Amino acid sequence: MSELINNSRQRRDQLKALIQQLHDGKTVDEVRGEFEAHFGHVSAAEIAKLEQELVQDGLPATEIQRLCDVHAAVFKGSIEEIHRPTEPAEIPGHPVQVFQRENRHLERLMAKEIEPLLAKPAAGDVKGRLLDALEKLVSIDIHYSRKENLLFPYLEKNGVTAPPKVMWGVDDEIRAQIKAVRQVVAAWSGQQEMTDALRGQVEDALVRVREMVFKEENILLPLALETLSEAEWGQIAQESADIGYCLIKPESVYPWRPQVPAAAAGTPEPAGAMPEGMLRLPSGILKLDEIVRLLDTLPFDLTFVDAEDTVRYFSQGKDRIFARTKAIIGRKVVHCHPPASVHVVEEILDDFKAGQRDQADFWIHMGPRYVLIRYYAVRDESGAYLGTLEVTQDIAPIQAISGDKRLLDG
Repeated sequence: MSELINNSRQRRDQLKALIQQLHDGKTVDEVRGEFEAHFGHVSAAEIAKLEQELVQDGLPATEIQRLCDVHAAVFKGSIEEIHRPTEPAEIPGHPVQVFQRENRHLERLMAKEIEPLLAKPAAGDVKGRLLDALEKLVSIDIHYSRKENLLFPYLEKNGVTAPPKVMWGVDDEIRAQIKAVRQVVAAWSGQQEMTDALRGQVEDALVRVREMVFKEENILLPLALETLSEAEWGQIAQESADIGYCLIKPESVYPWRPQVPAAAAGTPEPAGAMPEGMLRLPSGILKLDEIVRLLDTLPFDLTFVDAEDTVRYFSQGKDRIFARTKAIIGRKVVHCHPPASVHVVEEILDDFKAGQRDQADFWIHMGPRYVLIRYYAVRDESGAYLGTLEVTQDIAPIQAISGDKRLLDG
């Protein structure tokens, strides 16, 4: 046992030393030989485990990200074939099969639509066709989003946290690179010959996309197949349509049927009786107090009127626009409006009940505030009317926003 522990520590130290060399400026090619000597015989799962330990030891995921290209390069050469089931990639609608089908379409887009345009002399339609093809490539964001918001969470629930962090960082770099390339092409006149610099920028973006395709299919997906349960793959398949697909539409839905309640498969809590004060919702579990505080923290006021036109709820934020007291609970909504506007309220509610519309908007100036009032018909899954939600918000601060402010801007 001590020998296994020592071997693991030794490999972790070797991996950390390689990362330090990359940090100090060495290239992928310069460290590839040393990586292959120490790690060419191990599986992707073991490398992922070592990376995970390094992150737990405090090494930033952005540093490990530098290593991603190295072990991808080694995988292309001598690393052992990872023993894993091949069936999932052949089952129509299985998340692995869908990811791989998208990758094939991305490869075809690059090889058949983008690269031929890079070899052509300037012509009237080259710029337009290249922009259209790059716009299709931008849809890779959906592929990455499904990976990050469905596959990664289930890996993390199984204790695999470092590889998702590393890959997410690379995904963001590729997204930014593709968008930047499209902007450069848009600025190109299209009349002069494409410069080597412009061609090189497009080609570099395509290289990054192909590298990520390789990493997904030789590192990420094999690791996921080793880690996730059938129920978890089923949940991923069922929720994939909520995010969407890249360049394809799955020909069928993965034929999985849950053996446990769906809510239990997606959350760490067991199905069955809920602890006191907890409510199970279709997309999670919350304490009653958390729900109340969540609704009161929203930057707008909410009021719900049931199908019988009776006020049943209103949020209690710190800075309400219209006064609300608990005395209105149980009151008919028409009695909450001035007589002059009652006929408008009744018309909206009648239209909602008849299914003639689902939303009505109004906006008014109130001193420094510019108030947007929106009414939404609330319906069940079959479309039956359950009531009306009123949402009131001061949009003056929103209208004053200009430019960009990203999360990384602080």
